Amino acid sequence: MPISIDQNMMREIIMDHYKDPENKEEPNDKKDYIHIRMDSTSCIDDITIYLKMDNGVISDVKFDGVGCAISTSSTDIMCNLVKGKTKEEAFKIIENYLNMIYEKPYNEELLDEANAFKNTHKQAARIKCATIGWNGLTKLLNGEKDED
Repeated sequence: MPISIDQNMMREIIMDHYKDPENKEEPNDKKDYIHIRMDSTSCIDDITIYLKMDNGVISDVKFDGVGCAISTSSTDIMCNLVKGKTKEEAFKIIENYLNMIYEKPYNEELLDEANAFKNTHKQAARIKCATIGWNGLTKLLNGEKDED
């Protein structure tokens, strides 16, 4: 995907991942996943992130719950970006995404469709929505998780 995407393409990417998210489902084999629930007091967002690691590699990541268009689509894109990555590679992607959101230098090439959120900083109220899934994945990768 070209890095320079216009407003219409950004909107289309966000709406496609909101209307038909590829990774929004509770895993059938939940015992193989660690998970964490993330919610927001400022939006409807209430999602659970599920992470499965195999031999130091993210073999699967999913999410389930209720979320606005921004949180659902950004979390869905995040899942696609980190599958098959090591923990270190995932942290690099997360760091670059958060740098983009907070208007710091970042590597566009690492973010692919997540570049659709590059103007989120213009709507401060949407920053929490755009980062809720990413913050949940960071917690899971750092060893935080919900107890069953």
